[in-house]
Amino acid sequence: MSDEFKEPARKPASIRHFPATHPLPDWRNFGVMLRVLLGVNALALIAALLLSSDLAEWPGRFVELAAVVEPWLLICLGLLSILRDVLRRLPLRLAQGAVILLASALAFALYAYWQSLLVGNSASPWRVSLLAAAAASLLLYYFELRAGAFNPAQSEARLAALNARIRPHFLFNSLNAVLSLIRARPQQAEQALESLSDLFRAAMRDPAELVSLADEIELGRQYLELERLRLGERLAVEWIVGDVRLDLRIPPLMLQPLLENAVYHGIEPAPEGGTIRIAIEQRGDELCIAIANPTSDAWHHASGNQIALGNIRERLALYYDLEARLEIDNSNNHYEVRIFLPWRKKAH
Repeated sequence: MSDEFKEPARKPASIRHFPATHPLPDWRNFGVMLRVLLGVNALALIAALLLSSDLAEWPGRFVELAAVVEPWLLICLGLLSILRDVLRRLPLRLAQGAVILLASALAFALYAYWQSLLVGNSASPWRVSLLAAAAASLLLYYFELRAGAFNPAQSEARLAALNARIRPHFLFNSLNAVLSLIRARPQQAEQALESLSDLFRAAMRDPAELVSLADEIELGRQYLELERLRLGERLAVEWIVGDVRLDLRIPPLMLQPLLENAVYHGIEPAPEGGTIRIAIEQRGDELCIAIANPTSDAWHHASGNQIALGNIRERLALYYDLEARLEIDNSNNHYEVRIFLPWRKKAH
């Protein structure tokens, strides 16, 4: 590995640190926030139905409840987001009790204040407080069950299965690139075998362990160098690495499957070859990795990418829940895949 991409040794981060594997939700995670919003509003919708005398009255009842529920919900999520690290240092049951108490006390205070501004008889704040505590308890129970379904052992087994789908293509295609050189250019073949051993070592890493962005870039460079030996001047590569932290920890084998698809579905079928463009930059609080290549047959290229793209999407969901995404730009004679990862200074 070149000096440009070396970094000091450190304890590896892994999927064990990520939101879905912890029974107490990460209140700053977008997926958690979305599930809480949908869950509480679903409960409000059911409550509105039970309180309505007929279906025609149902929407109006829901609007009335939403006017009370939404401010409480948003303030509660904001406070839990601020207190996330404090809550995670507590024992699980104590932390869950603190969340329920916070939701209940906030509901009591907001409803009592709302009552003081309106004239008329309405529900007791204590009743509203108990309902808020019940809703919080249901959501915490759901997140605890979900954490059990996504426990580290099961998540790591799933990741191992997903990586096992990538490795055969990766290793055999790399080996074929070397075999094509043995008779014609034996000296280059020997050098390529040394690079191939590094690629094999990287492919066999524990899929649950995160790697540095520098390692992933270096792996992509080595793979493309092997393909360049096979394809010669037909393969041109353009790297654009912005002002990003190369020690940022990301899931392994994010770049290589997409680079492989770019070579085999974009460059290899074209007699004149083409250029693969890799751009890595920070966009706000996200890391963007974009891989683009020319293609004369967009439909064939897209269909040939489905396995790799589906694989990466599933791995992103295991690592980041809804905070990461994969986008495709499939225009005339151009195919681009963009991966957006949350900008994490360290794994939690």
